[in-house]
Amino acid sequence: MVKHIILWQLKDEFSDDEKSRIKANIKTGLESLAGKIPGLLDIKVYTNGLPSSNADLMLDSSFTDADALKTYANHPEHVAVANSAVIPFTKTRCCLDFES
Repeated sequence: MVKHIILWQLKDEFSDDEKSRIKANIKTGLESLAGKIPGLLDIKVYTNGLPSSNADLMLDSSFTDADALKTYANHPEHVAVANSAVIPFTKTRCCLDFES
C-alpha cells in the first residue's frame, strides 16, 4: 500500500470565515473522489488542527500501489477538484508519499 499525505497552508489574505469555507470545500471535493478512482483505497481531509499547527489542513490518502497514485494524480476528477478548490486558495503544499 502507498500513502499520500499532503499538508497545505491557505493564503494569508483570507479571513477566518473564508478559510473555514475553503477548508470545507476542499474536504468535500477531495473526499467525494472515494470510489471514483481505481486504486484509491481511502481518502480523508483533516481541517481542525490544534493551535500549535503550522498547516491549515491535511490530506491522508491510501492507494493500492504507486501506479494507482499516478492514476489519481492525473485523473480528470482529481484534477478538477485540485484546480477549482485547492490550488487557487493555497500558498504552500508539502507532500510525503511512502509505502506502508
